[in-house]
Amino acid sequence: MPSDHVTHVYIGLGGEGEYIGDGGLYRRSHNENEWTSISSGLGPNPQVRALLVHPQNPTTIYAGTNRGPFRSDDRGDHWEALGAPESDVWSMAFHPNNPDVIYAGYEPCAVYKTIDGGSNWSKTDTSKVNYPHITTYMPPLAKRVIGIASDPSNPNDVYGAIEVGGLIGSHDEGESWEQLLDGPYLRNNTLDLHGVQVSADAPGTVFIITQVAMFRSRDKGQRWEHIQVEEMFPGGSYCRDLMVAPGDPKTIYLAAGAGGGGAPSGTQEAGALFRSSDTGETWDRVDIGDTPPRRMMQIAIDKNNGDNVYCCDYEGRVYASTDGGAKWDKFGQVPGEMSRYLHVYPMVCG
Repeated sequence: MPSDHVTHVYIGLGGEGEYIGDGGLYRRSHNENEWTSISSGLGPNPQVRALLVHPQNPTTIYAGTNRGPFRSDDRGDHWEALGAPESDVWSMAFHPNNPDVIYAGYEPCAVYKTIDGGSNWSKTDTSKVNYPHITTYMPPLAKRVIGIASDPSNPNDVYGAIEVGGLIGSHDEGESWEQLLDGPYLRNNTLDLHGVQVSADAPGTVFIITQVAMFRSRDKGQRWEHIQVEEMFPGGSYCRDLMVAPGDPKTIYLAAGAGGGGAPSGTQEAGALFRSSDTGETWDRVDIGDTPPRRMMQIAIDKNNGDNVYCCDYEGRVYASTDGGAKWDKFGQVPGEMSRYLHVYPMVCG
């Protein structure tokens, strides 16, 4: 990467279900003081719920929207609709060794795959994924694929987190899928998955996050254990995003908070960032110099400059570190009057 590389941060906004507002997509670099709207070309009121930055060419970004996936080759100034279904994309992920291979997770539960950078897409086989009996949404299908992750040590193994519905897995690079987990329980609470990650430091070990807790499987999803993280409300923490540091697979960040669907009624909302330096064995709360009044939603780390780390809460308050997470500063507020109809979904940088 050239020495003049400047990190750009991208944040997508949207709503859900009947709570749909204007949506949008914003960009800001370290050379700028303001956020710029880059939604033009994504259609009216775009609900942007997934973002990717190309790992080798950071001027190329992908956006998953309510009209399917889009690609930009100029950091979002112009967009091209890709040849995939024009419906709700909730997650996107690169193959760990080949960025021409991309997975896109949809609502209702479906996974599409491209092997040519997005020009052509094919629907993968989810016929073995059964409706999870512990949830109550959209039979006979699970709800939506909210997170996708490949095992960097064995890219044949790919995992998909189903928000309201458990975990699905593939052992053939996403060509076919099966149900791995109908949904974990904690204190009689049926858990709503929000993400999945696999670290290169622990091949075959899968991490999932839910509305009240984090879990780990050391055997590709066969058996699970509850990972203890500081409770932000009685019974757990609302876990929303999980990210393995690109240059250090032992380091994993967790965006969490008080509030959300698993918190007791009346819980005072707050956001927090947690970090593990030993591949998830122990976790510490990161001092970002502030306590956001809403739950932390997203984490982003520049693959081309791992010292640049960002986190963002539900209402678009962004925090930045330029020294690998040691010191933090406020990075501005994303424009828009945030509410249940309009709030942060994805954040990436590069």
